[in-house]
Amino acid sequence: MPTQFENFRTFYPYYLSEHANRTCRRLHFVGSALVLAILLAVWFGQLPPLGLAAVPLVGYGFAWVGHFVFEKNRPATFHYPFYSLAADWVLFKDMLIGKIRF
Repeated sequence: MPTQFENFRTFYPYYLSEHANRTCRRLHFVGSALVLAILLAVWFGQLPPLGLAAVPLVGYGFAWVGHFVFEKNRPATFHYPFYSLAADWVLFKDMLIGKIRF
């Protein structure tokens, strides 16, 4: 794969190739869902604003366990942080609607 991507459209297939393991994808999904839950809980006053500190820990924690333990690769976020963050949410949506197998 190229080391530089022209745009997100060329990056996303690479991102998916780095998430071939089903357990890794599931951990990404759970981490993203928990991030949404934390954001909503803070928004609706169920958690104090300090609860936002858990967002990167939860989001990256689940994903990195998926990569290091199950996928056996380095997360794309180390080299492509912005594309990778966007791709996490596209993957979440694709799994939610059934486009990508949960």
